[in-house]
Amino acid sequence: MHDKPAVSTAPAVVHGPPTTFISKHVFSLDHKVIGKQYYALALAAVLTGMVLSWLMRIHLGWNDLAIPGLQAFSPNGAPSGVMTPELYLRIMTMHATFMVFFVLTTAPFAAFGNYFLPIQVGAEDMPFPHFNMMSFWTTFVAFCVLVSAFFTSDGPPLSGWTAYAPLSAIGKDAGPGQGTGQVLWAAAIGIFCIGQLLGALNFISTVLDMRCKGMTMRRLPVTAWAWFITSCMGLTAFAVLMPATVLLILDHVAGTSFFIASGLVINDQLVPHSGGSTLLWQHLFWFFGHPEVYIAIVPGMGIITHVLITNMRRPMVSMKAILYSMWALAFLSYMVYGHHMFVSGMNPFSSLVFSFPTLMITIPSTVLVLIWIGSLYGSKIRINAASLFALGFISMFVTGGVSGFFLAQPSIDIMLHATYFVVGHFHMVMGVAAIFGIFSGTYFWFPKMTGRMMNDTLGKAHFWLTFVGTYCTFMPFHYLGWAANVRRYSAFTDDYLKPLIPLHQFITIAALFTGAVQLIFLYNLVHSLFRGPAAPANPWEGTSLEWIMPSPPPWNNFGGKDPVVYHDADQYGVKTASGADYIMQNSPESSPTGC
Repeated sequence: MHDKPAVSTAPAVVHGPPTTFISKHVFSLDHKVIGKQYYALALAAVLTGMVLSWLMRIHLGWNDLAIPGLQAFSPNGAPSGVMTPELYLRIMTMHATFMVFFVLTTAPFAAFGNYFLPIQVGAEDMPFPHFNMMSFWTTFVAFCVLVSAFFTSDGPPLSGWTAYAPLSAIGKDAGPGQGTGQVLWAAAIGIFCIGQLLGALNFISTVLDMRCKGMTMRRLPVTAWAWFITSCMGLTAFAVLMPATVLLILDHVAGTSFFIASGLVINDQLVPHSGGSTLLWQHLFWFFGHPEVYIAIVPGMGIITHVLITNMRRPMVSMKAILYSMWALAFLSYMVYGHHMFVSGMNPFSSLVFSFPTLMITIPSTVLVLIWIGSLYGSKIRINAASLFALGFISMFVTGGVSGFFLAQPSIDIMLHATYFVVGHFHMVMGVAAIFGIFSGTYFWFPKMTGRMMNDTLGKAHFWLTFVGTYCTFMPFHYLGWAANVRRYSAFTDDYLKPLIPLHQFITIAALFTGAVQLIFLYNLVHSLFRGPAAPANPWEGTSLEWIMPSPPPWNNFGGKDPVVYHDADQYGVKTASGADYIMQNSPESSPTGC
């Protein structure tokens, strides 16, 4: 690649340094503080979601076990502490909602993206800092509204995180939590969408308009590209889900029939709605839902690529192929949403139309994996907690992705769709892989964000125990699926399911073990925040612009002096006058690659 003409100097940001505690730590306009706020929110959400998953797994392993204190949490849903099927479905709904929206979307995209995107493009801040502040507090309000569903008289909804109509649309007659709880769920998701739209607009504007002199699009670090691509996906996906939640609320409170068909009878009573379509909700939800998979995973792809390059001390085999593949994933993600609806009575020709791009989307994913593995071949990678979680990301992404080939075939998917096979697939490829990306980014950027180093020995122990625990937890799900173990069942009374109970007990033990291991991470995070050793400005010898400033960075990032960029962020494995094996992006020293 050759140098491009320098882009114009980034426009100045209008806000000054914070002068009060409130303006510095609460309603801050500083993108770095907002990034930390998003990270803290995601941490609270993941702890909540993990506890809910423990409750589900304990019940699945031992159906008649009384869980101490559960009756206080839900007197009607857990008499004497034994979970009812209705409470199980409500806990499942909230677990998935917390994890998908407030963890997998919030941490890798909103938290790390807010903190590092302006720095990596050489900007003082984002172009709309007030919108940026609003995006976090809107998301925080959405989190509070969702939590409030626990405290309604009937509790949270039981319709699942997909909230399929008509179950989610007809009100309290559909079951516990389907009245006020379901309305609060829909309101929370609608508010969350507003926050994400504000953030996506800011991210896109930052990349297009705030780049410093010399920072052409071709010189952007791969993480900046990943956040930019994710913003483009989010701008469309969340713009579809938000009005869908409004229509769902109107079906509850205004008597409309957007998602309720004619002639629906519940408890021998004709529901007074007509003219709606239950499939309309599925179309709207999954047009958002499948891009959401890549909204969660593409930032992780960028993070682990960035981490691997830094620790391999050499560029990827082809950075162009990585960027093109991430764009291909973003584009194709909108063309494959119908594979979630193979069991909805879809016309066989339509199934074929959605099946073909579903198989095609494996091509850019495969290209990414081959480039990662090909780049690792022969490298002397530095082994630390960040690079281990990056390697673990690849392992989880491949293992979870292979099972997607089965689900891309309509005839096979119809058999497996309602089973644990699907649960194992999306937990590994979307859930665990994305969380490994979050861990990798945390260990990698913690020194820059806090000015202190995390304990790498604890980080390595955290990786290996988590790696083994997640495989023991989610790989057996695929076997359960082949054995026709239906997901969403809270107990196993059928004769063909009873032999699977010991496997469920093994999974429960593995899940409890994996959750307990995260205490190592929490201890390392909190202890290092206050007592970790001081971090140098560039502990990993990275080349991108975040490593040219002190740790942690000042409020205006570059001290009021705009950086000038001369290279891309992949100048590793080169000979320099100082004897280093890398060239910083802002170094005027010539590069052997000419990039």
